[in-house]
Amino acid sequence: MIRLAVDAGSRVTKIYMLGSGVVLAEATCVAYETVDGAPVYKAFGDRARALSGRSAKNTHIVNPVKEGDIDRPELLANLLEYFFVKLNIKPSKFKTLDVMFILPCGFTEKLKKKYGEAADILCLGRVSYTSQPFAAAYGHNITLRESNPVFILDIGYGVTNIAAVSLDGVISGFTINLGGGNIDVHLMDYVAEYFGIRIGSLTAERLKNEIGSLLEDDDKYTIIDGRSTENGSPLSIAVSASQICDVIYLYVDKIIEYTELALNKLPLEVYQSVLYDGIFLSGGMANCNGLREYIGYRLGLAVHVSEEPALSTAMGAGTILSSEKLRAALTIMD
Repeated sequence: MIRLAVDAGSRVTKIYMLGSGVVLAEATCVAYETVDGAPVYKAFGDRARALSGRSAKNTHIVNPVKEGDIDRPELLANLLEYFFVKLNIKPSKFKTLDVMFILPCGFTEKLKKKYGEAADILCLGRVSYTSQPFAAAYGHNITLRESNPVFILDIGYGVTNIAAVSLDGVISGFTINLGGGNIDVHLMDYVAEYFGIRIGSLTAERLKNEIGSLLEDDDKYTIIDGRSTENGSPLSIAVSASQICDVIYLYVDKIIEYTELALNKLPLEVYQSVLYDGIFLSGGMANCNGLREYIGYRLGLAVHVSEEPALSTAMGAGTILSSEKLRAALTIMD
């Protein structure tokens, strides 16, 4: 039986295969046309994402997962089928798969049901679920214990998960609809207003990933291409890290406010443990220059970043998937 852990993020879907590690990380994206009321699929994953802003008007470019929720389970099912086949798993073998889905902290039964609908469409063999903070903890190579609470801050593209967890479960935590995607959208508006150039979502994401920084002396810069807001002609400009840092600060400060709220709600014994052990940071935004230092300064706590922050949740779920004891403690069976 092939065992897979699936982290279907708002931006990227990561798949961990037991025995092989993370075997896929591709855009959570589907491109299709509607013909006679039915979808005709044109591309999936990175290929679909690359069509954004370049496709015909009758082509829809959609993300099946948005801010931790699923709009259309059938789109997610078709995307996962494409990914599984890409991993050399034929549809005839889907019924033998053991798949664990990673759900946001505090997920609802409605969301779990949507994942179940996608799994039913694919006719998966065994389906289970785990909460994101548990997976993130094991992505840090932390061994959870009943008496060892761990504070997780995972900043993704669509959502941020904030939680204190132990082997007994989630002590306190929640998911907020803030992440790297908010920064991308704001950057598009920001450069249009202050630089007079219109850019697309892919360029905004590249801008954030290449020079997004919270370091005061960061002098990195990059060239972006777009169109003039005045006459629509092609335009290229240089943008430095210091020129866009206010956009980064805006959303990081909001996330820190929610993190402080979660910390203040912890029982005293748990809070004291967090003061001693610090915060464990993961998610794609953890790669932002200066983020770890800034969060540590604002909260007065040590901040530990996982080795592969963008992949740590998938890797941690793989650890849970590998142990029946952990699965019994940290998953909800379908």
